[in-house]
Amino acid sequence: MTFMEVARKRYSVRKYKEIPVDKDKILQILEAGRIAPSAVNYQPWHFIVLTERKMIEKVSQTYSGKWLAKAPAIIVACGDHSQSWKRKDGKDHCDIDLAIAIDHMTLAAVELGLGTCWVCAFDAAKCHEILGLPGNLEVIALLPLGYPAEEVEPTKNRKSITEIVSWESYQGK
Repeated sequence: MTFMEVARKRYSVRKYKEIPVDKDKILQILEAGRIAPSAVNYQPWHFIVLTERKMIEKVSQTYSGKWLAKAPAIIVACGDHSQSWKRKDGKDHCDIDLAIAIDHMTLAAVELGLGTCWVCAFDAAKCHEILGLPGNLEVIALLPLGYPAEEVEPTKNRKSITEIVSWESYQGK
């Protein structure tokens, strides 16, 4: 698959087959996140891989959707604000760096025939407690991982280039 084919094929998967994901494939996905760029190359991330049913169910309780508990694996993406780069005006790039790494992982999953879904609407404090995280780590997103249970056509309703791009200065509405 070309990069554009991978990017177009990626969608939010919320139904997974009851098939475990091979550790080798999980490691390939984690490697895609590991090599992602970050501000000043600080790499302020830590990933926790959940494959044991008991831990998946516990972490899934931090989210309202019942489908999350059925994922064969979950990658918990954590940001370390003590290691992230801060711009002169105080802007912390931790979340941006994590977003880049997570996006690399979602695209690597597609290439391997797997599906993912960014989950951000969860109780981060409860998840932090369940995982026994130190104070410097923040759970940024949950990334369920597995083989899609159904083929879904990715959303085609995208804005046109002219709606989202300006040249030389802002020319929006």
